[in-house]
Amino acid sequence: MNEDELHSLVEQRWAALEAEPTSGERRLRVAELSVATGSGPLAVAVDHEGHRHLLVPIHTHIKVRTGLDGPVLRLRKRPLEGADTYQTYADLACLRNDLSDLFSELCVDVLEEAVALPENPVKALYRVLDRWKSLFRTQGLPLGPEELAGLFGELTVLNRLLAKDPSAHRIWHGPQGYRHDFAAASNAVEVKASTGSEGRRPRIHGLDQLEAPTGGTLCLAWLRLHRTSSSVGVRFVDSVNEALRLCDDEGALLELLAKAGYRLADADLYEDVCFAIGEERWYRVDANFPGLTGEALTTAGVPVSVLDVDYTIDLSGEVPAPMKPAQVTQMIEKLVQEPA
Repeated sequence: MNEDELHSLVEQRWAALEAEPTSGERRLRVAELSVATGSGPLAVAVDHEGHRHLLVPIHTHIKVRTGLDGPVLRLRKRPLEGADTYQTYADLACLRNDLSDLFSELCVDVLEEAVALPENPVKALYRVLDRWKSLFRTQGLPLGPEELAGLFGELTVLNRLLAKDPSAHRIWHGPQGYRHDFAAASNAVEVKASTGSEGRRPRIHGLDQLEAPTGGTLCLAWLRLHRTSSSVGVRFVDSVNEALRLCDDEGALLELLAKAGYRLADADLYEDVCFAIGEERWYRVDANFPGLTGEALTTAGVPVSVLDVDYTIDLSGEVPAPMKPAQVTQMIEKLVQEPA
């Protein structure tokens, strides 16, 4: 179907549903559309208040993006049960009837994207929502050399997590200023990247950055990066694109990237930025790991009244010893398996 045919289809379905008797407060009047996906056909609906809905089929275990909760649009996960059917949807509702015409245009965009991406219709939904939101975004300053190296290091770890779990971007907290770059319920990883050619001297920010989650484990991943040509390294934009390909919610990841200072509109600025990983070591941050923490000072009876503490630790020697590859793999598995 072309755009005009899709627009006519959804308007006809909504008009027919609006003509039906009002259902109960928790019920929807639903009509399936002839737009099939791997999870089932998309549908439109009308609720008891006359609000229009677009229903995008998803598997039961899929989480739906949070943060879109009115006053105009609301997105939530909704299971619907019929006489012989049970289907879970990502339910996008328009809460203002005076904006129904704009909502129709948005829904047609979603339908067109879903036709092109039938194996993952909720990803199609997120793409369209984010394109519309991008109209109102402002431009930021480009990333500097150290920021690019730091973000590339985090993306390197993120892509390994996403390869295990496409929802793993939900435990990436570095762009939001959290004390650890990756953190689940009881395990965390702090990533440090350096373009220096000598030593291993990561900079630690704050007295809590080397404190493990309560009852859990903290690891520090240290990467030595070399700026290279694309023939021997990994392009920065390719690392971003790989994360977008692997994740199940491009929009949520783009929001995180924007908070870290990267926007897709600026991708051409980084076309020639490439890195090679010259060295990678992971360390378990335990009692034998060098560091200054508020917890250690409190245990020693030293009052903690100093703020904004930054310091450098030296990992240039062979002590502490890095984790073995099998231990690193085990840590990655723990991160993706436990709740965020």
